[in-house]
Amino acid sequence: MKNDAYYLGIDVGSVSTNLVVIDENDNVIFKLYLRTSGQPIKVLRNGMKIISEEFGNNPYIKGVGTTGSGRQLASVIVGADIVKNEITAHAVAAQKAVPGVKTILEIGGQDSKIIILRNGVVSDFAMNTVCAAGTGSFLDRQAARLEIPIEEFGGYALRSKSPVRIAGRCAVFAESDMIHKQQTGHSTEDIINGLCEALVRNYLNNLAKGKDIEEPIVFQGGVAANVGIVAAFERALEKKVMIPKYHDVMGAFGAALIAKEKITGSNCLTNFYGFEAANNYYTAKSIECNGCSNMCEVIEILANGDSIARWGDKCGKWSQLTKAV
Repeated sequence: MKNDAYYLGIDVGSVSTNLVVIDENDNVIFKLYLRTSGQPIKVLRNGMKIISEEFGNNPYIKGVGTTGSGRQLASVIVGADIVKNEITAHAVAAQKAVPGVKTILEIGGQDSKIIILRNGVVSDFAMNTVCAAGTGSFLDRQAARLEIPIEEFGGYALRSKSPVRIAGRCAVFAESDMIHKQQTGHSTEDIINGLCEALVRNYLNNLAKGKDIEEPIVFQGGVAANVGIVAAFERALEKKVMIPKYHDVMGAFGAALIAKEKITGSNCLTNFYGFEAANNYYTAKSIECNGCSNMCEVIEILANGDSIARWGDKCGKWSQLTKAV
Protein backbone atom coordinates (compact mmCIF):
# COMPACT_ATOMS: atom_id res chain seq x y z
CA MET A 1 0.00 0.00 0.00
CA LYS A 2 2.90 2.33 0.65
CA ASN A 3 3.61 2.64 -3.07
CA ASP A 4 0.04 3.55 -3.95
CA ALA A 5 -0.94 7.15 -4.64
CA TYR A 6 -3.54 8.85 -2.50
CA TYR A 7 -5.31 12.21 -2.29
CA LEU A 8 -6.07 13.98 0.98
CA GLY A 9 -9.11 16.13 1.67
CA ILE A 10 -9.41 18.30 4.78
CA ASP A 11 -12.53 20.08 6.04
CA VAL A 12 -11.92 22.32 9.04
CA GLY A 13 -15.17 23.52 10.59
CA SER A 14 -16.15 25.14 13.87
CA VAL A 15 -17.44 21.87 15.37
CA SER A 16 -15.57 19.13 13.50
CA THR A 17 -12.34 18.69 11.56
CA ASN A 18 -12.60 15.95 8.97
CA LEU A 19 -9.89 14.25 6.93
CA VAL A 20 -10.48 11.83 4.04
CA VAL A 21 -7.97 9.82 2.02
CA ILE A 22 -9.05 8.55 -1.40
CA ASP A 23 -7.27 6.42 -3.97
CA GLU A 24 -6.89 6.84 -7.73
CA ASN A 25 -10.35 5.29 -8.23
CA ASP A 26 -12.07 7.82 -5.92
CA ASN A 27 -12.62 5.20 -3.22
CA VAL A 28 -12.53 6.42 0.39
CA ILE A 29 -9.65 4.51 1.94
CA PHE A 30 -9.64 6.24 5.31
CA LYS A 31 -11.68 8.90 7.08
CA LEU A 32 -11.46 10.82 10.32
CA TYR A 33 -14.17 12.82 12.09
CA LEU A 34 -12.62 14.81 14.94
CA ARG A 35 -14.12 17.40 17.27
CA THR A 36 -12.47 20.77 16.64
CA SER A 37 -13.12 21.90 20.24
CA GLY A 38 -11.96 25.43 19.45
CA GLN A 39 -8.42 24.21 18.63
CA PRO A 40 -8.29 23.66 14.85
CA ILE A 41 -4.48 23.66 14.63
CA LYS A 42 -4.07 21.09 17.40
CA VAL A 43 -6.80 18.84 16.00
CA LEU A 44 -5.47 19.08 12.43
CA ARG A 45 -1.98 18.11 13.61
CA ASN A 46 -3.47 15.19 15.51
CA GLY A 47 -5.39 14.06 12.43
CA MET A 48 -2.25 14.19 10.29
CA LYS A 49 -0.38 12.06 12.83
CA ILE A 50 -3.19 9.48 12.90
CA ILE A 51 -3.15 9.15 9.10
CA SER A 52 0.64 8.88 9.03
CA GLU A 53 0.54 6.09 11.62
CA GLU A 54 -2.29 4.31 9.77
CA PHE A 55 -0.52 4.31 6.40
CA GLY A 56 3.08 4.12 7.53
CA ASN A 57 5.67 6.83 7.89
CA ASN A 58 5.61 8.08 4.31
CA PRO A 59 2.39 7.40 2.35
CA TYR A 60 2.45 8.87 -1.14
CA ILE A 61 0.04 11.81 -1.07
CA LYS A 62 -0.30 13.03 -4.63
CA GLY A 63 -2.60 15.99 -3.93
CA VAL A 64 -4.31 17.85 -1.08
CA GLY A 65 -7.46 19.96 -0.96
CA THR A 66 -8.92 21.99 1.91
CA THR A 67 -12.38 23.38 2.58
CA GLY A 68 -14.52 24.61 5.47
CA SER A 69 -14.37 27.80 7.51
CA GLY A 70 -10.74 27.01 8.41
CA ARG A 71 -9.65 26.13 4.89
CA GLN A 72 -7.02 28.87 4.67
CA LEU A 73 -5.52 27.85 7.98
CA ALA A 74 -5.38 24.21 6.95
CA SER A 75 -3.89 25.15 3.59
CA VAL A 76 -0.86 26.93 5.02
CA ILE A 77 -0.22 24.19 7.57
CA VAL A 78 -0.30 21.21 5.20
CA GLY A 79 0.54 22.84 1.87
CA ALA A 80 -2.70 22.43 -0.07
CA ASP A 81 -2.95 22.27 -3.85
CA ILE A 82 -6.50 23.62 -3.94
CA VAL A 83 -8.64 25.63 -1.50
CA LYS A 84 -12.39 25.53 -2.12
CA ASN A 85 -15.53 26.81 -0.39
CA GLU A 86 -17.97 24.39 1.25
CA ILE A 87 -20.64 24.76 -1.45
CA THR A 88 -18.33 23.50 -4.18
CA ALA A 89 -16.82 20.72 -2.06
CA HIS A 90 -20.21 19.37 -0.92
CA ALA A 91 -21.62 19.55 -4.44
CA VAL A 92 -18.71 17.60 -5.93
CA ALA A 93 -18.89 14.92 -3.22
CA ALA A 94 -22.67 14.55 -3.50
CA GLN A 95 -22.48 14.05 -7.27
CA LYS A 96 -19.85 11.36 -6.80
CA ALA A 97 -21.94 9.58 -4.14
CA VAL A 98 -25.31 10.00 -5.88
CA PRO A 99 -24.95 10.67 -9.63
CA GLY A 100 -27.70 12.95 -10.89
CA VAL A 101 -28.41 14.51 -7.48
CA LYS A 102 -30.53 17.66 -7.80
CA THR A 103 -30.92 18.85 -4.20
CA ILE A 104 -28.43 18.78 -1.33
CA LEU A 105 -29.59 19.38 2.24
CA GLU A 106 -26.64 19.96 4.54
CA ILE A 107 -26.69 20.63 8.28
CA GLY A 108 -23.43 20.98 10.14
CA GLY A 109 -22.42 21.89 13.64
CA GLN A 110 -22.84 25.66 13.37
CA ASP A 111 -24.52 26.34 10.02
CA SER A 112 -26.80 24.83 7.44
CA LYS A 113 -27.06 25.11 3.68
CA ILE A 114 -29.09 24.00 0.70
CA ILE A 115 -27.58 23.46 -2.75
CA ILE A 116 -29.61 23.16 -5.93
CA LEU A 117 -27.97 21.41 -8.89
CA ARG A 118 -29.23 21.18 -12.43
CA ASN A 119 -27.37 19.22 -15.11
CA GLY A 120 -24.45 18.73 -12.74
CA VAL A 121 -23.98 22.45 -12.09
CA VAL A 122 -24.80 24.46 -8.94
CA SER A 123 -27.67 26.70 -10.01
CA ASP A 124 -28.65 28.07 -6.59
CA PHE A 125 -27.72 27.81 -2.93
CA ALA A 126 -28.42 29.40 0.43
CA MET A 127 -26.64 29.36 3.77
CA ASN A 128 -27.74 30.11 7.31
CA THR A 129 -24.92 31.12 9.63
CA VAL A 130 -26.71 33.57 11.94
CA CYS A 131 -28.86 31.29 14.13
CA ALA A 132 -28.02 28.11 16.02
CA ALA A 133 -31.54 26.69 15.73
CA GLY A 134 -31.42 23.56 13.60
CA THR A 135 -27.67 22.99 13.79
CA GLY A 136 -25.77 20.08 15.26
CA SER A 137 -24.50 22.05 18.25
CA PHE A 138 -28.07 22.96 19.24
CA LEU A 139 -29.15 19.31 19.05
CA ASP A 140 -26.09 18.32 21.11
CA ARG A 141 -27.06 20.83 23.78
CA GLN A 142 -30.66 19.62 23.96
CA ALA A 143 -29.57 15.98 24.11
CA ALA A 144 -27.23 16.81 26.99
CA ARG A 145 -29.96 18.75 28.79
CA LEU A 146 -32.33 15.79 28.45
CA GLU A 147 -29.50 13.41 29.46
CA ILE A 148 -29.90 11.41 26.26
CA PRO A 149 -26.89 10.32 24.15
CA ILE A 150 -27.01 12.25 20.88
CA GLU A 151 -26.74 8.94 19.01
CA GLU A 152 -30.14 7.93 20.46
CA PHE A 153 -31.84 11.29 19.96
CA GLY A 154 -33.46 10.42 16.63
CA GLY A 155 -34.66 7.05 17.89
CA TYR A 156 -36.73 8.79 20.56
CA ALA A 157 -38.43 10.86 17.86
CA LEU A 158 -39.43 7.76 15.91
CA ARG A 159 -41.18 6.35 19.00
CA SER A 160 -43.40 9.42 19.35
CA LYS A 161 -47.15 8.75 19.50
CA SER A 162 -48.46 12.30 19.71
CA PRO A 163 -45.90 14.93 18.60
CA VAL A 164 -46.21 18.42 20.00
CA ARG A 165 -45.47 21.66 18.18
CA ILE A 166 -42.24 23.35 19.25
CA ALA A 167 -41.34 26.93 18.31
CA GLY A 168 -38.27 26.44 16.15
CA ARG A 169 -37.46 29.84 14.65
CA CYS A 170 -35.02 30.69 17.44
CA ALA A 171 -32.77 28.48 19.56
CA VAL A 172 -33.69 30.36 22.73
CA PHE A 173 -37.43 30.13 22.09
CA ALA A 174 -37.18 26.47 21.08
CA GLU A 175 -35.44 25.56 24.33
CA SER A 176 -37.94 27.56 26.38
CA ASP A 177 -40.84 25.89 24.57
CA MET A 178 -39.35 22.45 25.19
CA ILE A 179 -39.10 23.18 28.91
CA HIS A 180 -42.69 24.39 28.95
CA LYS A 181 -43.87 21.22 27.20
CA GLN A 182 -42.00 19.11 29.76
CA GLN A 183 -43.66 20.96 32.60
CA THR A 184 -47.12 20.34 31.10
CA GLY A 185 -46.54 16.59 31.07
CA HIS A 186 -45.65 15.74 27.46
CA SER A 187 -43.42 12.70 26.98
CA THR A 188 -39.75 13.02 26.04
CA GLU A 189 -40.40 11.14 22.78
CA ASP A 190 -43.14 13.57 21.72
CA ILE A 191 -41.06 16.61 22.64
CA ILE A 192 -38.02 15.38 20.71
CA ASN A 193 -40.16 14.58 17.68
CA GLY A 194 -41.71 18.04 17.91
CA LEU A 195 -38.22 19.54 18.03
CA CYS A 196 -37.13 17.57 14.93
CA GLU A 197 -40.18 18.80 13.03
CA ALA A 198 -39.58 22.38 14.20
CA LEU A 199 -35.97 22.34 13.03
CA VAL A 200 -36.94 20.97 9.63
CA ARG A 201 -39.73 23.54 9.35
CA ASN A 202 -37.26 26.30 10.20
CA TYR A 203 -34.75 25.00 7.64
CA LEU A 204 -37.30 24.81 4.84
CA ASN A 205 -38.79 28.23 5.62
CA ASN A 206 -35.42 29.98 5.85
CA LEU A 207 -33.30 28.25 3.24
CA ALA A 208 -35.59 26.42 0.83
CA LYS A 209 -38.30 29.05 0.44
CA GLY A 210 -38.95 29.68 -3.25
CA LYS A 211 -36.61 26.88 -4.33
CA ASP A 212 -37.71 23.88 -6.38
CA ILE A 213 -36.64 20.84 -4.37
CA GLU A 214 -36.36 17.98 -6.85
CA GLU A 215 -35.27 14.40 -6.40
CA PRO A 216 -32.77 12.82 -6.00
CA ILE A 217 -32.37 14.58 -2.63
CA VAL A 218 -29.21 14.00 -0.61
CA PHE A 219 -28.92 14.87 3.10
CA GLN A 220 -25.37 15.27 4.41
CA GLY A 221 -23.52 16.66 7.38
CA GLY A 222 -23.29 15.26 10.89
CA VAL A 223 -27.00 15.82 11.56
CA ALA A 224 -27.87 13.38 8.74
CA ALA A 225 -27.16 10.60 11.25
CA ASN A 226 -30.22 11.73 13.23
CA VAL A 227 -33.03 9.46 11.99
CA GLY A 228 -35.62 11.76 13.60
CA ILE A 229 -34.53 14.69 11.44
CA VAL A 230 -34.43 12.49 8.33
CA ALA A 231 -37.98 11.27 8.97
CA ALA A 232 -39.17 14.85 9.57
CA PHE A 233 -37.65 15.95 6.24
CA GLU A 234 -39.36 13.12 4.39
CA ARG A 235 -42.73 13.96 5.96
CA ALA A 236 -42.39 17.65 5.18
CA LEU A 237 -41.18 17.16 1.61
CA GLU A 238 -43.22 14.01 0.89
CA LYS A 239 -40.14 12.75 -0.93
CA LYS A 240 -37.38 10.24 -0.30
CA VAL A 241 -34.21 11.63 1.29
CA MET A 242 -30.97 9.74 0.64
CA ILE A 243 -28.10 9.55 3.14
CA PRO A 244 -24.63 8.99 1.59
CA LYS A 245 -22.31 6.46 3.20
CA TYR A 246 -19.82 9.17 4.17
CA HIS A 247 -22.42 11.83 4.98
CA ASP A 248 -20.42 13.16 7.94
CA VAL A 249 -17.24 13.90 5.96
CA MET A 250 -18.61 14.92 2.56
CA GLY A 251 -16.80 18.27 2.59
CA ALA A 252 -13.42 16.57 3.03
CA PHE A 253 -14.37 13.94 0.43
CA GLY A 254 -15.19 16.69 -2.06
CA ALA A 255 -11.93 18.51 -1.31
CA ALA A 256 -9.97 15.33 -2.03
CA LEU A 257 -11.84 14.79 -5.31
CA ILE A 258 -11.15 18.37 -6.40
CA ALA A 259 -7.46 18.03 -5.53
CA LYS A 260 -7.27 14.83 -7.58
CA GLU A 261 -8.92 16.54 -10.55
CA LYS A 262 -6.46 19.44 -10.43
CA ILE A 263 -3.34 17.31 -10.08
CA THR A 264 -4.44 14.84 -12.74
CA GLY A 265 -5.60 17.53 -15.15
CA SER A 266 -2.49 19.70 -14.90
CA ASN A 267 0.00 16.88 -14.37
CA CYS A 268 1.76 18.97 -11.73
CA LEU A 269 3.47 18.08 -8.46
CA THR A 270 1.77 18.54 -5.12
CA ASN A 271 2.49 21.39 -2.71
CA PHE A 272 2.00 19.02 0.23
CA TYR A 273 4.63 19.58 2.93
CA GLY A 274 4.46 16.00 4.15
CA PHE A 275 3.22 14.54 7.39
CA GLU A 276 6.32 15.83 9.15
CA ALA A 277 4.66 19.25 9.16
CA ALA A 278 2.41 17.94 11.94
CA ASN A 279 5.44 17.97 14.24
CA ASN A 280 5.88 21.74 13.92
CA TYR A 281 4.68 24.07 16.65
CA TYR A 282 2.04 26.42 15.25
CA THR A 283 0.65 29.60 16.76
CA ALA A 284 -1.66 32.33 15.48
CA LYS A 285 -1.84 36.00 16.36
CA SER A 286 -3.61 39.07 15.06
CA ILE A 287 -2.08 42.36 13.94
CA GLU A 288 -4.02 45.59 13.49
CA CYS A 289 -2.64 47.41 10.48
CA ASN A 290 -2.56 51.20 10.80
CA GLY A 291 -1.42 51.77 7.23
CA CYS A 292 -4.74 53.30 6.14
CA SER A 293 -8.28 54.00 7.33
CA ASN A 294 -9.36 50.39 6.76
CA MET A 295 -7.61 49.35 9.99
CA CYS A 296 -7.51 45.71 8.81
CA GLU A 297 -7.15 42.89 11.31
CA VAL A 298 -4.38 40.73 9.90
CA ILE A 299 -4.05 37.11 11.02
CA GLU A 300 -0.51 35.78 11.19
CA ILE A 301 0.38 32.08 11.37
CA LEU A 302 3.76 31.07 12.77
CA ALA A 303 5.50 27.69 12.61
CA ASN A 304 8.25 27.17 15.19
CA GLY A 305 8.32 30.94 15.64
CA ASP A 306 8.67 31.78 11.94
CA SER A 307 5.88 33.55 10.07
CA ILE A 308 4.51 31.37 7.27
CA ALA A 309 1.31 33.17 6.27
CA ARG A 310 -0.77 36.30 6.81
CA TRP A 311 -4.24 37.21 5.60
CA GLY A 312 -7.10 39.57 6.33
CA ASP A 313 -5.72 42.71 4.67
CA LYS A 314 -7.63 44.34 1.83
CA CYS A 315 -4.63 45.71 -0.09
CA GLY A 316 -2.31 42.70 -0.02
CA LYS A 317 0.39 44.47 2.00
CA TRP A 318 0.67 41.62 4.51
CA SER A 319 -0.78 38.63 2.69
CA GLN A 320 1.99 38.51 0.10
CA LEU A 321 4.08 36.53 2.57
CA THR A 322 3.54 32.78 2.34
CA LYS A 323 6.32 30.23 2.49
CA ALA A 324 6.75 26.51 3.04
CA VAL A 325 7.49 25.23 6.53
